[in-house]
Formats: sequence, structure tokens, C-alpha cells
Amino acid sequence: MKQSHATWLCSGIFATTLLIGSLLLAVPSACGETYIAGQFGFAVPGGLSDGDVTSSFLSSSLGPNVTATHGDLELSTSLVYGGKVGHYFNSARWFGLEAEVFHATPHIDQQVHTLTIQTPTIPAVTGRATFQGAYFRVLTLAPFNVMFRYHKTRLQPYVGVGPGIFFARIKGEGLAPDSQESTSDNARLGLNAKVGAEYSVTRQLTAFAEWKFNYAHFKFNENENLFPFPYGFDAAYTMHLVSFGVGYHF
Repeated sequence: MKQSHATWLCSGIFATTLLIGSLLLAVPSACGETYIAGQFGFAVPGGLSDGDVTSSFLSSSLGPNVTATHGDLELSTSLVYGGKVGHYFNSARWFGLEAEVFHATPHIDQQVHTLTIQTPTIPAVTGRATFQGAYFRVLTLAPFNVMFRYHKTRLQPYVGVGPGIFFARIKGEGLAPDSQESTSDNARLGLNAKVGAEYSVTRQLTAFAEWKFNYAHFKFNENENLFPFPYGFDAAYTMHLVSFGVGYHF
């Protein structure tokens, strides 16, 4: 499992490097303002919601037309770290493009979980149970954010929006953290939006703080050996992130 996760993370970093290189090559450095920056912060608890469940066990037991949904799953606060590179154009210094990558582990909290099951012959039945949580990690790759800023003062507010490519993995369960069972959902397209402010400490060195909003729809495959998720499920992923960092402009 450790080797699999390392391969998954390295693949994301390699893809990010290629995208960042493409951005830098596409924009002549002599015609604007290019920057690189590191970022560190935290993810405010979000959730996995509106989930549909697929289960071969339920289908074989209750019939092929069984439908099931799970309740919202609360996620925990997580540290976030990553980096970004961008460019503002000389002809329109308020407009730019930015690529970024960041990693978070908003693990699924211990909580009361609901599962609603319905078939054509019986009314909906809802069950509730407490499980100990699960390990959950998300790598976000934003190949390009469209950026707008106010550039005429040392303190420069900005907004940005663009697509995000999300790589997610659920592993094990709280009572069995060494479990090798996992399920993943890779390369899901979603939304990455942000608002923030940057302060010019010197002509080249800046400090910034920003808030991000992420949205994606994950679809995890069924894994009968992975408790508490022996079934497959899909759910909307929403997360708010606050990050701080230092950038170098050249």
C-alpha cells in the first residue's frame, strides 16, 4: 500500500511539473511578471454528501432494482501544503494565469452513519450505525486559474477561478489503521476558486493569504474487504481551505 500511494503521489507531482513547465514556456518571461510560491494552511471541515450506494451484496440479497443512499459524511480539519506558479501580463497587469498543486488529508471523522435502502416491493428503510472513521486524502491539481488583481498598491487583493483535477483515496478504518485495503478515485474534474490578498515586502518578495473553495464529484468502486465502505458510492466533495505563503517574482 505504501508503494502504491508513493506511485500515485509521484504521478501527480510529475503531471504538475509538466503543466507548470508548459505554462512558463507558453508565456515569454520578458513580457510580464512571473512568480513562484509555496503555500501552507489548513482545510476547514467539509463533507461528502448526496451519496448513491452500489453494492453487489445488497443486489444479490434484495434484488437487482435495489437503490441505496448514504447520509452526509463529515470530514475533519486537515493541514494543506503545496505550491503554485503564475504569470501576469505586461499589457494587462491586472490579468494573469496561475497553476497550482496542493495536498490535504481531511480524514472521515468517527460519526453516526445513515444508510437508506429501497426496493420496488418494500418502502424505504433507514439504518444508523457508528463507525470509527477512515483515512481520506486528496491531491488537487489546478492546471490553470484565471486570475484578476488590483495591482496599483503594495497590498493587492485578487480573485481566481479555474478547473481542478482531484485525486482521492480512502484507506482502512479507524480501528484498523494498518489495513492494506483501499479504494481510490482519480482524475475527477471539479472546481477550484479562490480569493486573497498579496503584500509586496520587496520588489521581488511577497507574502499572501487566501481562501479556496473546492468542489468535485467522486465515485469510489466497491471493495468488499474495505470496512466501513464495502460498497461502492459516489458523493459530492466540498472543501474550504485557508492558506498562507511566500512568493518570489521575477
